[in-house]
Amino acid sequence: MYYDGHVHTPFCPHGTSDPFEMYIEKAISLGIKGITFTEHAPLPKNFQDPAPTKDSAMKYEHLNSYFQKLQDMKKSYNKYIKIQTGLEIDFIEGFEEETGKLLREVWPELDDAILSVHFLQIENRFYCMDFDENVFEEMIQKSGGLLAVYQNYFNAVKKSVNHSFKKTQPTRIGHITLATKFQKLFPANFSFKQDILELLQEISIKKMSLDYNGAGAVKPFCQEPYPSGWIIKEAQKRKIPLVYGSDAHSTKGLGQGYDQLEPSARLTSPLLLNSAK
Repeated sequence: MYYDGHVHTPFCPHGTSDPFEMYIEKAISLGIKGITFTEHAPLPKNFQDPAPTKDSAMKYEHLNSYFQKLQDMKKSYNKYIKIQTGLEIDFIEGFEEETGKLLREVWPELDDAILSVHFLQIENRFYCMDFDENVFEEMIQKSGGLLAVYQNYFNAVKKSVNHSFKKTQPTRIGHITLATKFQKLFPANFSFKQDILELLQEISIKKMSLDYNGAGAVKPFCQEPYPSGWIIKEAQKRKIPLVYGSDAHSTKGLGQGYDQLEPSARLTSPLLLNSAK
């Protein structure tokens, strides 16, 4: 049995309409002991969603319904599975103040939270880096090469780790190797090991945990979890807690990638549902 600490919901505009009950019943059938629903938090009001489909995150006006639905689910299923209310918060450079305001507003409702980077600025434009391979290729072209995209991404993740949201600080960092989502199409001919080691050092110092994300293992152009095995071993050396997350956007996505996790991580206790508060 294990926990799934990164699950999306019908409130996700780019997900499915599978209801909460379907997710929970499927989790119970898989032997999952606990689940954190981590819907994409509303984007800052003065930030324009750069995804071509404009569907990156939950709408602000749906927040209260989201929280109320999770309260109802906790009451209905408390005898069978632990359910936690969470959000996946986007760290967007230049919009830290707005993000902090949202965190202060929603914090009383949250049991857990993930801090992730999805949007990168190149020149004067933001891109949704994991939208699809065409957007990623455009980012490479606009940046002057794949190396620049990777450096941009890891620098943004480091800033997310080091930024202080004070008492409303999410302490789990989401999919730290999301830049590898299209690595089969755009293989790196350079090493980013030093970037990873520096990032893990900062995460360790800040006493944060890692989202051990199984979604990458089922992405056709990635085919490994975020992050990969060697990074997990380095994280374990530094005693960084790992929290498995399927990053499911449908009920069939629950548990995805779990069998591809580093065996030493699956056999130890850190893959627990840890509160980020």
